[in-house]
Amino acid sequence: MKQAIIERSEAMSGLDSALKPRLKRRSTFEYVSWVVCILVGIGVLTSVATNPNFKWDVVAKYFTHESILRGLMLTIFLTIASMALGTLLGLGLAIMRASTIKPIAAIAGVYITIFRGTPVLVQLIFWFNISALYPNLSIGIPFTDIGTAIDTNALMGPITAALVGLTLNEAAYMAEIIRGGFSSVGKGQIEAADSLGMSGAMKMRKVIIPQAMPSIIPATGNQVIGMFKGTSLVSVLGVAELLQSAQLIYARTYETIPLLIVASLWYLVMTMLLSYPQSKLEQKYSHTSVRVPRKARKVTLTAPEGIAR
Repeated sequence: MKQAIIERSEAMSGLDSALKPRLKRRSTFEYVSWVVCILVGIGVLTSVATNPNFKWDVVAKYFTHESILRGLMLTIFLTIASMALGTLLGLGLAIMRASTIKPIAAIAGVYITIFRGTPVLVQLIFWFNISALYPNLSIGIPFTDIGTAIDTNALMGPITAALVGLTLNEAAYMAEIIRGGFSSVGKGQIEAADSLGMSGAMKMRKVIIPQAMPSIIPATGNQVIGMFKGTSLVSVLGVAELLQSAQLIYARTYETIPLLIVASLWYLVMTMLLSYPQSKLEQKYSHTSVRVPRKARKVTLTAPEGIAR
């Protein structure tokens, strides 16, 4: 019994030593690299701070300008709305792509190929000019006179075209992300659901989607950040989002660089704010993260039984 207690104590001490952080000896090259990086950083910051052409007073003046803040709010709205609608549509496309019915899977595959294979800027311009192809849209009951006509040119305004274009493009990427999450679910889990007699919808809702979420959520966080920056493309449609708001100001004042710095700073600030929860989600749901506690709980052994408590 005493030998068992000794062996258990040695095992616990070995576990404690395994949980301790490893010390890495710093090389001379690492110290030199730090010095070089600090000197380069100081030089860049000094140049930026002392160069009068940056016009930091103008940057401070327009950083919280009313039109800039309105553009920022519109950018946030387009990001949230496009991601929400794109995720829902992407989920439907992923389910269609995973379907065993070949025509349904083929339709989803063609959609994803088209919208991922063409630039989002081209898609935005296309939807903004869709009235050239369909001046009027008729909604009604087929083979009857019941229906109404809609003026496409009046319906597809700049904001609507931006929302439609961003949503449809994002849906294609989210479909592939969700499909990749579905593929991460073990085949045994699906076979177990089949053996329990679950229907396809129940199997998707109870088994596949919950287990696919650890793979889907981190990638979706990256897509949110990319969407926020990608909304700058809608400025070509005349949508007064963040970049367009800055462009409208420097078109009057001819202070191009300071206004571009204002827009860049807002993009940087919002990206950093979005990156923090995204990194937390990655840490929580990543399959590759090593979940080792920082501090091991002290274990006390009682004699003579040697029971840990």
